[in-house]
Amino acid sequence: MNDQTLHARRVPWTAVIVFVVVSFALAWLVALPLWLGDGLAEPISVVLLPVMMFTPAVAALVVTFALRVPARGQRARFLGLWPLRPAKRVVWLMVVGWLAPPLLVGLAILLSGALGFVQLDPTFSGFAAELEKAVPAGTPLPPVGILVIAQLAMIPLGALFNSIFAFGEEIGWRGWLLPALRPLGTWPALILSGVIWGLWHSPIILLGYNFGRTDITGVLFMIGGCVAWGILLGWLRLRSASVWPAVIAHGSLNAAGGMIVLFAAAQPDLALAGPLGVAGWIVLAVVVLVLVLTGQFRKQPELADAPGRLLSAPRS
Repeated sequence: MNDQTLHARRVPWTAVIVFVVVSFALAWLVALPLWLGDGLAEPISVVLLPVMMFTPAVAALVVTFALRVPARGQRARFLGLWPLRPAKRVVWLMVVGWLAPPLLVGLAILLSGALGFVQLDPTFSGFAAELEKAVPAGTPLPPVGILVIAQLAMIPLGALFNSIFAFGEEIGWRGWLLPALRPLGTWPALILSGVIWGLWHSPIILLGYNFGRTDITGVLFMIGGCVAWGILLGWLRLRSASVWPAVIAHGSLNAAGGMIVLFAAAQPDLALAGPLGVAGWIVLAVVVLVLVLTGQFRKQPELADAPGRLLSAPRS
């Protein structure tokens, strides 16, 4: 099959629009009690935020079964759920997705310190101060160093737990949307899906989630972070032909996202120093450049297209 045939495929734009509208509308609906109440301070936010993560999954179900995109017979393969083959490549990329995000977040923290985005404190005094605020006065606490080690040791396990909720997003973003946009070419599909992913967070970003910004700048920073991480998660998806490496990587990122609080002397500006901020963008840009130079984006297994045919990967 030649490139001309590949590029003759069309994006199922009607289904894409329905997917975006449903996922966005449901996200705003889930977040509505926060907007009508005390925002992120609402006690119910601990329930609503995980529920919101499953709205892309609902949207994927709508377009898959109501609009029949993809066609019956190739749905599991199109969504990257099954089959898991070649098994060795899928397993290794799942391991990469599990272990790489904490390492990249750690590099972003070091870069943030080097660039002056945050003052790093090897004595963890900032973390100790935050702990003292969080517990009743006089509550005995273990040495802060032990608590930091425990927090870091829990990240791999937390990554697996967080993957349960990350699945709700990834079956939508990298499971359905990215393959649906893939006829545009690899890079347009990765970037556009990342922009949509970032905009989807608007209901909570505008309440101050992640960056503490309640205006359009917070949304723009989130779009930047989602494009940067979305390229890496998208590469895991396309390189493995499976959604599971992206699911685990998303869960791992969520588990490691708060690492900077352990090392910062004071509350940092997460738009600059956080994993979704500028420092994270720089680290991910270097990683993506290495993947590009080593030809990793050209090595994509066959996927099913929206009508249900198996096609080779577009090269653009």
